[in-house]
Amino acid sequence: MAHAFTPASSSTPGANQPKLDTEAVWQARVDLAACFRMAARHGLEEGICNHFSALVPGYDDLFIVNPYGYAFRELTASKLLVCDFDGNVIAGEGRPEATAFYIHARIHKALPRARVAFHTHMPHATALSMTEGPPLIFAGQTALKFYGRTAVDETYNGLALDNREGDRIAAAIGEADIVFMKHHGVMVLAPTIAEAWDDLYYLERACEVQCLALSTGRKVVPVAREIAEATARQMREGDAESARLHLEAIKRMLDAEEPAYRM
Repeated sequence: MAHAFTPASSSTPGANQPKLDTEAVWQARVDLAACFRMAARHGLEEGICNHFSALVPGYDDLFIVNPYGYAFRELTASKLLVCDFDGNVIAGEGRPEATAFYIHARIHKALPRARVAFHTHMPHATALSMTEGPPLIFAGQTALKFYGRTAVDETYNGLALDNREGDRIAAAIGEADIVFMKHHGVMVLAPTIAEAWDDLYYLERACEVQCLALSTGRKVVPVAREIAEATARQMREGDAESARLHLEAIKRMLDAEEPAYRM
């Protein structure tokens, strides 16, 4: 199902070699590695096919991404790649997965606000992407975190193996933070790694509860619009700090149980 990406043409870094040995860059690598490891624990990945990316701190045209061929639970900070928007690997060993490049590079380029992009085929969210109508019913409190923040990419064209497909997905996202990709999976966009992780985790939880509710055969009743809007505003007020603390918590757990993610 996955393919390694090979750039049509490669460029050789010149005198303006990016500075990638800063503390900020290493911290971004560590934070991403923690997200990969914890996503694996929660079963949010699918084989070697899903991908997380983040723009390199201090740069708007370079991004960190997982290399092709590794399961999430294998990844460490030093195994992650730094790529440019042409697909050249600037740092690291290996290549990105092809759809990782065509989706993530084009989204980061088209949507500068999306400094972080997490794409998964996590089971409950993906299941809802396969159903008729809007995937998420705003019926549970966790789902209200995403009220007014979602989009649906209705057009499934097979694997994203060219720039046009990445550009189409970016256009479908618009101003949303969460996009359900019909018949495919989901994408979470955020300004920070912590906020991307927080949204990814709670999105799957919201979708899991909705699937359980639907399985009863009884009608799932949405929260009234005015209450949903007010609750979403309440959640946004402390979202960034809550996300930061959430990421710190998962790093403490990993530090105690599998600290190799920091290597």
